[in-house]
Amino acid sequence: MSLMRSLLLAASQNQWLRDHATHYRFVKSTVSRFMPGETLEEALAAAQTLRAKKIGVVFTHLGENIKDREEARQVTGHYLEVLDRIRQNGLQAEISVKLTQLGLDLSADVCFENLRAIVGCAQKDTVVWVDMEASNYVEMTLDLYRRVLLEYPNVGICLQAYLYRTKDDLTKLLPLRPSIRLVKGAYNEPREIAFPLKKDVDENYFELAKLMLQAKKENRCARAAFGTHDVALIRRLSDFSSQQRLAKTEMEVQMLYGIQRAEQERLANEGCTSIVLVAYGSYWYPWFVRRLAERPANLWFMVRNVFAA
Repeated sequence: MSLMRSLLLAASQNQWLRDHATHYRFVKSTVSRFMPGETLEEALAAAQTLRAKKIGVVFTHLGENIKDREEARQVTGHYLEVLDRIRQNGLQAEISVKLTQLGLDLSADVCFENLRAIVGCAQKDTVVWVDMEASNYVEMTLDLYRRVLLEYPNVGICLQAYLYRTKDDLTKLLPLRPSIRLVKGAYNEPREIAFPLKKDVDENYFELAKLMLQAKKENRCARAAFGTHDVALIRRLSDFSSQQRLAKTEMEVQMLYGIQRAEQERLANEGCTSIVLVAYGSYWYPWFVRRLAERPANLWFMVRNVFAA
């Protein structure tokens, strides 16, 4: 793991920085380039703009590690409102949720009921994505995902390429015809359970992605989505998808709002499925810093943008 990535991940967990950094105008100005605002209304407006460019949206309301049952219920209610607003506005949009936001730290059953309520209210031709969190939550998250998937096929799971276990997890999920979003990973994990070197993470990502695309061709994977801003990797995946004779629309790339905008538009214009994750909410600090840690080059991109403003 690079020194910069290690420092960023440590910063994402620092309570003092979380309490103070959010008050600095420089930080808020920077974050505004990667999320349209803190409110649902601002997120919906961003989705309308992206729709005009043939780009879909996944909304995520920032927050995690809720330990109060009523607060978890309120988060569930908020996501039900989001689903209703998506329908009202006729948006090409989905949602992505963190299970610790829905009460996983309270109990698996509380979390299951909240997740089940959300997925049950989503349109059947859309997917409710379940985010993957730190490694200590992986087994619980996969268990809950499988429980909900047995009842609702329109639920998807995020897998992290930097974990050694992920190939085995993917293999075990494919018989259930899952929807999977593959990311590299954004938590500070020990080398005993995660690839410490970027080049190894990148290669494992590509190998996992090939398995997903092959499964997609064989109808064993309902959705194969790739969460990455790595343009070179995207080209490799596009080439492999073409070799498998998959339709252009089956090549689905999900990126963050404000990053690689030209690539997002290129993919959409070429007929690929281009999706943007639109995050909003006041609990943005740890999310934002972890996003920088996923690809530390984004930090320099951020600095260039600030000085260019």
